[in-house]
Amino acid sequence: MERTSNLDDPSVATDRLDDDTDELPPWIDGDDLPVDRFLDRELSWLAFNQRVLELAEDETVPLLERVNFLAIFASNLDEFFMVRVAGLKRRIMTGIAVPTNIGTPPRQVLDDISRKAHELQERHAAAFRALVPELAEACIAIETWQQLDADDRAALDEVFSTRIFPVLMPLAVDPAHPFPYISGLSLNLSVRVRNPNSDKVEFARLKVPSVLPRLLRLPDDGSGRLRYLALEDFISNHLDELFPGMEILEHHEFRVTRNEDVEVEEDESENLIQALERELLKRRFGPPIRLEITDDMDDVTLRLLMQELDVTEAEVYRLPAPLDLSALFELSRIDRPALKYRKHVPVTPAQLVPGEPTERADVFAAIRSRDILVHHPYESFATSVQAFLEQAASDPDVLAIKQTLYRTSGDSPIVDALIAAAEAGKAVLALVEVKARFDEVNNIGWARKLEKAGVHVVYGLVGLKTHCKLALVIRREGDELRHYSHIGTGNYNPKTSRVYEDIGLFTADPQVGKDVTRLFNQLSGYAIEKKFKRLLVAPLHLRNGLLKRIRAEEQNAREGKPSGIRIKVNSMVDEAIIDALYRASQAGVPIDVWVRGICSLKPGVRGLSETIRVRSVLGRYLEHSRVFSFENDGNPAVFIGSADMMHRNLDRRVEVLVRLSAPEHLAEIDALFDLAMADTTASWWLDSEGAWTRKNRGPSGDTLDDMQDVLMRRRSLRRPSSGGGGSRRHGGNHW
Repeated sequence: MERTSNLDDPSVATDRLDDDTDELPPWIDGDDLPVDRFLDRELSWLAFNQRVLELAEDETVPLLERVNFLAIFASNLDEFFMVRVAGLKRRIMTGIAVPTNIGTPPRQVLDDISRKAHELQERHAAAFRALVPELAEACIAIETWQQLDADDRAALDEVFSTRIFPVLMPLAVDPAHPFPYISGLSLNLSVRVRNPNSDKVEFARLKVPSVLPRLLRLPDDGSGRLRYLALEDFISNHLDELFPGMEILEHHEFRVTRNEDVEVEEDESENLIQALERELLKRRFGPPIRLEITDDMDDVTLRLLMQELDVTEAEVYRLPAPLDLSALFELSRIDRPALKYRKHVPVTPAQLVPGEPTERADVFAAIRSRDILVHHPYESFATSVQAFLEQAASDPDVLAIKQTLYRTSGDSPIVDALIAAAEAGKAVLALVEVKARFDEVNNIGWARKLEKAGVHVVYGLVGLKTHCKLALVIRREGDELRHYSHIGTGNYNPKTSRVYEDIGLFTADPQVGKDVTRLFNQLSGYAIEKKFKRLLVAPLHLRNGLLKRIRAEEQNAREGKPSGIRIKVNSMVDEAIIDALYRASQAGVPIDVWVRGICSLKPGVRGLSETIRVRSVLGRYLEHSRVFSFENDGNPAVFIGSADMMHRNLDRRVEVLVRLSAPEHLAEIDALFDLAMADTTASWWLDSEGAWTRKNRGPSGDTLDDMQDVLMRRRSLRRPSSGGGGSRRHGGNHW
C-alpha cells in the first residue's frame, strides 16, 4: 500500500482563476469590521440540532419519522460531545488557541454550551415522553416491567435465564476490585447492595450488553399491538438473580461520553495504517466529558461516579429514563408505511434512460453527447454513478479507473466494481481516506480488500484528508483516449445516497479530464501542478479563488453592474469568507446563504450585512450538496463540489469544486435557489442575533411548501422511474 508525501512547493494544486497571484488581498483582514460580527460556531451547531428536534416535535410529521428525528438528535449530540466539546475542552486545558468564537473567552463558550445542551436534552426527553402515548394509539407500545401482567413476566423470566443472564457481567467495587473502566456511550446500571450478614453496603457496576437489542420485542398478547420493553428495565428487575443473597438498595442508569476525537501525528517514515490503528485504540480511553444519569439517582452514587470519572457538576446531565434515545432507530425501522413519509422512488436522469426497458443505457455515449447533472436522491444513484462505474469495469475499451473513497457502505457495489475492474486487468487506483472520522476501521478494511484484489491503493497527502469526490475513467476510442469524469458533492455510498441530497456532474470535457488526471497524479505521486482550468482545489487556493469571485461581485455592484452571490453549504464558518461577504453586502450585492448546519455569519445587520439572507432547510433528506453561484456581470459562474466554508475544508483537506458550463445546468441551480429562498417554502430563517425562526405557515395559517416534496413531484412528472430506491432511514450519526 502506497503513501505519498506532502509537497511544500507553493505552486502545488493551484487553482488560479485570472492570474498567477497567490497572495490574499489586504481587504480580508477584517480590522475595520465589528469585533462581534461572528456567531459562535458551537452554539450554532446546537441550534442546528434544535431544528432537528423541532421536526420531532412537529405533529404534522409522520409519527415514525418523528421517532427517527428523536434518534437522530441523540446520535448527533453524542458526536458533538465526543468531537466538538472534547476538542474545545482539550484546547482550554492545553492552552491551545481556539480559532473561532472571536471575542468570547473559551471557558465562557464551554459554559454556554453546557447551559444550552442541558436545556436541549431535557426538551428532547420531554418530546419522547409526549410521543409514547401517540405510539400507543398507533398500537406501538413501549412498556415498563410494572405494566406487564403475570403471564408476560413468567414468559420473560425464562428469556432472562436463557438469553440474558449468561452475557451479563456484574463488577464489584471494593478494595480488591477497583472501579471498572466505563466505555464511552455504553449504558450501565449502578447497583448498591447490602450484605445481610455484615450489614456492609457495596457498589457494583453492570453494563447493559450492546450485543443484545436495546428494545426487546414482547410476545403477542392478542391485542395486535407491537410491544417493546427496554433491556435495562428488564435487567433491573432481575438483579436479585445477579446478586443472590444480597439486599438491593438502589439501582440507576448512567452513561458516559468520552473524548473520541482521534488525532494522528503523521510521520512520513511511519505506516499511516499502523499509526491510525494505534490512535483508534486510544479512542476507547479518552477522558469523560459528559455523564448522563437518571433523575432518580441517589446522591451517594452520584458522588462516587463524579469522583471516579473526574467529571464536574456542569458535565452531569440528570434526565428521566430511558437514557440514550438513539435506540429509537430500532422503532423507526418498523414496517408501517402509513406512519412514515410516502415512499419516493428515484428516477433515472433523462439522458441515461435506455431506449428499451430491457436494455441498459450506454452511460459513456450519453456523457459524450453532453454533460449530465444528477441530483440525488431525486435521481437514482444506482442508474447513474453506480452504472457509470459498473459499465467501466466491464467495458473492454476502458483502460483505467481512478476514484476517491471517503465513506462507502458495508456492502458496496462501488468497491465491487473497482475490484472487478482490477481483476479484468484494468489499471485501477483507489484513494481511500482512512482518516474519515468514525469510519476509520471500515475504510482500513476496504483499503486492504482493494489491495488484495490488485487495486493500487493510496492515502493521499501527508497531513491532509482527501475529502473530494472524484471518479475518472480512461477509455480507448479509436486512436485516442477519452476522459470521462464524475465530480460530486457526496460520498460514493449507495445507502446514504438514498437519504442525502447531493449533486454530481458527469462530463467528457477534455479540459476537466486533464484537470482531474493531474490532480490524481498529485494525490498518488509527486506531480506539481501550477494551474487547473475548470477546478478549484483546496487547500492552497480554493479559498483564494472564492474570495476573488466575491471581490468581483463587490466591484460589479459598486460599478452598477449586475451582481449577486448564492451559496449552499453544510457549514459557513470561515472568517475570511464571511468578511468578504460582509464587504460585498456593504457594496449592495444581494447574497443568499443556504446552510444546513453551522452558520457564524450574522445576516441583516445594519451597515454590515443588510443584503444577506440566511435560510436552512431540513426534512426527510439531509441537505448535503455544496453550490457556489456568482452573477459575474451577467455571465454566471457556478461551481459544485465537496467543500464547506470551514477551516478544515479550506486548510486541511483536499477539496474540489468544478465549474458548470451547460446553460440548462445553470438554470437548474438558479431554480433550486429560487425555491429554497422563496417565502412560500418552509424553512428556518436566521436573524442578526443568531436566532433561527421556523417559517412553515403563511400569513393566513396555510402550510408552506415542503421543498423536498416539490422537487420529488417535479422529477416524477418529467422523468421515468428507476431502481435504486430502498430504505429511506437516515444515516445515524452522519446527520
